[in-house]
Amino acid sequence: MSRILLFTGKGGVGKTTVAASTALACADAGRRTLVMSTDPAHSLADAFAEQLGSAPRTISPNLEGMQLDATERLEEAWGDVQRYVAEVLNWAGVDGIEAEELAVIPGLDEIFSLADIKDAAGSGKYDVIVVDCGPTAETIRLLSLPEILSWYMQRVFPVERRVAKAVRPILSRITNLPLAGDDVFDASQRFYARLDGVRALLADGTRSTVRLVVNPERMVIAEARRTATYLSLFGYHVDAVIANRLLPDAITDPWFAAWKATHAEHLETIENAFAPLPVLRAELAGEELVGIDHLRRFAATLYGERAPDGVFHHGRPLDVERDGDDALLRLRLPFAERDDLEVGRGDGELLVRVGAYRRAVVLPDSLNRRPVGRAWLDGDDLLVRFGPAPTRAGAP
Repeated sequence: MSRILLFTGKGGVGKTTVAASTALACADAGRRTLVMSTDPAHSLADAFAEQLGSAPRTISPNLEGMQLDATERLEEAWGDVQRYVAEVLNWAGVDGIEAEELAVIPGLDEIFSLADIKDAAGSGKYDVIVVDCGPTAETIRLLSLPEILSWYMQRVFPVERRVAKAVRPILSRITNLPLAGDDVFDASQRFYARLDGVRALLADGTRSTVRLVVNPERMVIAEARRTATYLSLFGYHVDAVIANRLLPDAITDPWFAAWKATHAEHLETIENAFAPLPVLRAELAGEELVGIDHLRRFAATLYGERAPDGVFHHGRPLDVERDGDDALLRLRLPFAERDDLEVGRGDGELLVRVGAYRRAVVLPDSLNRRPVGRAWLDGDDLLVRFGPAPTRAGAP
């Protein structure tokens, strides 16, 4: 059974370096490891200073790497659909070359990468699969796709196919508009079949976890907090936060004093905001982290005695469930006492204070419009009831 680690973070925080070094550390520990990139702007090959393609290639003992070639996967899984869309666009007056380009739906390369993760996990060849994901917004969209596609294929696709079959003979007599044939629907069915089971695989917290890479910067932390909220909302498990590029204690020049103070303040924010997730620290390197030797040293500093493929935290920080028209948010607060607890809200956040510690939880949009009813402790969990969302003026 493969262990799957997904790394994401705002662009430029160093997630590719962290993913590559983690994969190398797993391989050095004797684990058969595959590291793959789903980031459209691939930089995994640059991190290893190796040539990587769309098929796994050996990087070092026990370690293989790959970068998805979207063009190849497009023809394999989507060729019939792409040709049909291009025909429709060409019929509408779009130039042939432009029609071919427009027929490629943005984000398809990310969808294909989900199928690659599933195939690798089911191959039996790997103990660990490390995924260098795209920036946080793309990662959320990527991980929400299986659920959206499942809804479409189960509810809309069968009806759409039956209707197309029924009206095709009629429309063919009155228009020369290219109509989708069975080959197009079959291609869509095959494509979905490749993704079937991905959602269950990646939402299994005993096998798959996400690690958020952050820098000690306000905007980076804010985006990572939103990402953690939405990953929990979609049922994915975050098991660690990696605070990267911290100024080393060895830097004592007065010029850096204010910068170090800001880093210390942001680091405290990271630890409070993401509790109870563990925060791993990595200092700003004095050299470019490229190549196996540099990545190996970085991983040793980052993980220390920890097994890099371990599950560092069990359970999701929060859950949201329906209760009639209301919604219940469940937040893990181990050891909290009722008398020490204060709950409020402001600026799209749920504000929780336990004793001297304060945490601001970013609310998903579905809760942000709802009024807070009441809050109470249920064992180690804080439950907050949100009332029905207000209806818009003039709505029935």
